[in-house]
Amino acid sequence: MKLLARFIFWISGWKISGQWPVGLKKAVLIAIPHTSNWDLLYARAAFYLMGVPVRFTIKKEVMVGPLGWLIKALGGISIDRNRMPGRRKQTYTEAMIQMLKDRDELVIMVTPEGTRKYVPRWKSGFYHIAQGAGVPVVVGFLDYKRKLAGIGPVIVPNGNMNEQIEELKAFGRTITGKYPDQGIR
Repeated sequence: MKLLARFIFWISGWKISGQWPVGLKKAVLIAIPHTSNWDLLYARAAFYLMGVPVRFTIKKEVMVGPLGWLIKALGGISIDRNRMPGRRKQTYTEAMIQMLKDRDELVIMVTPEGTRKYVPRWKSGFYHIAQGAGVPVVVGFLDYKRKLAGIGPVIVPNGNMNEQIEELKAFGRTITGKYPDQGIR
């Protein structure tokens, strides 16, 4: 996959900016801005080249047959939200917190916009996941204008969610998505 990633970056003219924090084994990685389906291709290629073992979550029903094998090869991990006997169905946030707590190494990629279209407010699940699991939030970005993919700021959730999310969005405003009018404002 790393060889394929190198080829994709070479043929398309993309470059890497920054590096993964040394020694960081568990984190929530937010991928910003998310304005195109192409984002997954370039983000996965960039993280292969940087050696970041990034994973993303998907509901378990999709992880079957050839499509499931492909998604797993790209870093997909299934979430099973089914009820345990005597318990309610868990939320995606709870499931991801538990995944991070149960493993020695896990970097979960999340798109805070939750869609490829412009949204005035980010979904806060990524923050709650990081805070609940006791891990930092790392910014991964794709700047289509400069053809740069990389790592940006790292924050440790301190409970002041609105202020910290605004810090992350301020960085995001310096990045140009594939469709800029759908990006962070």
